[in-house]
Amino acid sequence: MESRSLRYFVAVAEELNFARAAERLGISPPPLSRAIRRLEAELGVTLFERTTHRVTLTPAGDVLLTEARVALDALEAAGRRTRRAAQEPKLVLAMKADGDAGLLEPILARYAADPGAVPVAVRLCGWRQQPGLMRAGEADVALIHEPFDGAGLDTETLAVEPRVAVLASDHPLAARDRLELADLGLDAGSVERHIDEALRGHGDLAQVLTAVSLGQVVTLLPASVAVRYPRPGVAYRPVTDAPPVVLALAWPGQSRSTAVAALVRAATEVAEAARAGA
Repeated sequence: MESRSLRYFVAVAEELNFARAAERLGISPPPLSRAIRRLEAELGVTLFERTTHRVTLTPAGDVLLTEARVALDALEAAGRRTRRAAQEPKLVLAMKADGDAGLLEPILARYAADPGAVPVAVRLCGWRQQPGLMRAGEADVALIHEPFDGAGLDTETLAVEPRVAVLASDHPLAARDRLELADLGLDAGSVERHIDEALRGHGDLAQVLTAVSLGQVVTLLPASVAVRYPRPGVAYRPVTDAPPVVLALAWPGQSRSTAVAALVRAATEVAEAARAGA
């Protein structure tokens, strides 16, 4: 199968209309229809059910749509990585602002001492956007909190720490020394969904803490945030039964980059030293 055939197929599968798909692709409908029939003949399956009024995917077409998107994304990512390789060597590390548990600077310092080190560009991104950036070839490695979509990625756990409730200092619960999930209307199964909803729309930690101080948000954050970011109007309280937060280093599983391997080694050594000194 050629990549062009897959692109034609995806356009028709997403539009479910040959005329709209042809317009999207910048070609006329007859050659598009012929290309789809050639693809069906090559695969020996029917991909679309066609009537005079509608076009629908067959079960085989459903499967190919999923696989074709993955394949086309992989081709585009390979192109980006190839173009980047032709430029001055560097690693792109993706992370959410303040999402490093204080480990970023020592990791970069340890990595810089490695003979195979290249410059590192830190790309700040949104909540859990790192996997997509790596799969798209726009980042080589990432610091990210679990859980996340790890398909095609290798990971190394760097830190496991408790969570604290983050609430306005005049919130009734702030008068207590410690809390339980039930006090926040949560249970272990709803924690991640609650955090996703609370952090959505806030670009960085400063915005989150401002929303908390104004009484707009109550959420859970890693305990290291309480140490690193004391703030008037914001109270941090231990939550005794909250599941811990796990910070991981992730990178594409197919990576053969010696620079990535050196960064993984540096991060692992820094994390082990931090745990030993805890």
